[in-house]
Amino acid sequence: MQVNRADSEHCLKQDNFKSMSTDRLWAFHEQIRSALYTRMADRKREIERRFRLINPAAGPPRAAGDPQMNGQRRPYPKVFPKFQNPARPFETWAGRGKKPRWLTAQLNSGNLMDDFRIHQAI
Repeated sequence: MQVNRADSEHCLKQDNFKSMSTDRLWAFHEQIRSALYTRMADRKREIERRFRLINPAAGPPRAAGDPQMNGQRRPYPKVFPKFQNPARPFETWAGRGKKPRWLTAQLNSGNLMDDFRIHQAI
């Protein structure tokens, strides 16, 4: 259902909303949503344009395929292991995050953290 301009101006009074049909209210809602979306998009483009004028180093606006726009994390460098289980050399830990169970068990039995450190050749 289409709401004409006369109806929309007439409906701006609070009392008129109570007397409107559901179809007419929904059409009015759609019209408002569409107008808001258009105005917000225009406003956003204008703000971005002004920002680029102030800060040219910011570069062009980000594209939809930009990794920071679709929730992907930025790439981080590989972290090499710093600790190794002597009983099972393939079990290593880089020192980040929660301590592995093998290291926790060894520390609880009285060993020191430095006992498991991987010594790198310099």
